[in-house]
Amino acid sequence: MSRISRMIWLSSVAAVGALFIGVSPCSTLAQATQASAQSTAPVALVPAPPTSPEVQPDGTVIFHLAMPNATKVELHLEGTAQPLPMAKGGDGTWTVTSPKLLPEYYSYSFSADGTDVLDPHNTTLKTSFFSTQNLFLVPGQPAMPWESASVPRGAVHHHYYRSNIVDVNSEYYVYTPPNFDPKDKKKYPVLYLLHGYSDDPSAWTFMGKANVILDNLIAQGKAKPMIVVMPLGYGTMEVITRGWTAWQDPELIIRNFTKFSDVLFQEVMPLVKRQYPLSEKREEHAVAGLSMGGAESLLVGLNHPDEFAYVGGFSAGGLGNGDYAPAFPGITPQSAQQLNAKLRLLWIACGTEDHLLAPNQHFIAWLKERRLQPTAIETPGMHAWMVWRENLTSFAPLLFQSK
Repeated sequence: MSRISRMIWLSSVAAVGALFIGVSPCSTLAQATQASAQSTAPVALVPAPPTSPEVQPDGTVIFHLAMPNATKVELHLEGTAQPLPMAKGGDGTWTVTSPKLLPEYYSYSFSADGTDVLDPHNTTLKTSFFSTQNLFLVPGQPAMPWESASVPRGAVHHHYYRSNIVDVNSEYYVYTPPNFDPKDKKKYPVLYLLHGYSDDPSAWTFMGKANVILDNLIAQGKAKPMIVVMPLGYGTMEVITRGWTAWQDPELIIRNFTKFSDVLFQEVMPLVKRQYPLSEKREEHAVAGLSMGGAESLLVGLNHPDEFAYVGGFSAGGLGNGDYAPAFPGITPQSAQQLNAKLRLLWIACGTEDHLLAPNQHFIAWLKERRLQPTAIETPGMHAWMVWRENLTSFAPLLFQSK
């Protein structure tokens, strides 16, 4: 007799026997079924873990952390200037409710007595070279451009290669638009999209939702179908191994920027051109980035106007506040007319609460003194992903349009 048949037979016997002793057959069957489930389950039967965090209909979010032996617990939430103190309940669980949040993706972590702690019940994680945080979405009504929608979807491809310039095994991601066919003869415009300091090349898709934004904009007819290349954005990994103090070493920063330009032109771009049908027209080439990548995009784009017609810097950091002439030798009042003719768009944006707002304003003023015509954008927000997602959403529709 098979195990299943034996279980059915035993249950039937139990039910018949119950009739003679006055016990409900249904009750006996339920007990037998429960015992069977407990005996065959691969793990101990416990309640499902609590939902965390809890996004409320009004946009507030409730956070919980069971940490009974802690004396002080705080929530570090992306986009807020100060950590939010949490209150301890009688069961040792710490709780806090956020203010109403705008529809966005947010990263967060807890601090328990000064030690960073992840939310054990949220498996969606944001990683970087320095830290790991949890991630959640406050959805929009209607959905925001960075939320997945029922539209044709593009694809994200992950490539590996050996960088002889940086001396590391490197990588880059490539977004191809919906209906992309590598066998087709069609050539696509290309955007090189650069990440910020401490991040890796997955940041623009995982945190920035660049592929989702492009899918939605293309489906709405607001952006041209394009290929987006997202490389590892370091010219030397010493800027990572030395941590944030690396930015106190001007020589190292210049070397990082210079070597990254070499990586882009000598390694990444030749590889991508062989792998994807990219347009050879400079009018269909763009470069943009955030923070460190914003500075890199300005340095690459403005120093190579014969290669790029569209240049965007989002919260650019690392250019300094002084004399920009050594970094941009080709920008002079005498060259301005020719540069303005070549650059279809020079777009420089920063959040109004960003500590880099003043340096960006200073750089914009320097460009204008040399008669260039940058488009200066200031949006509410800090040095955070909600600003950069909005930047990309506004920047992408301006690319590769006919004059």
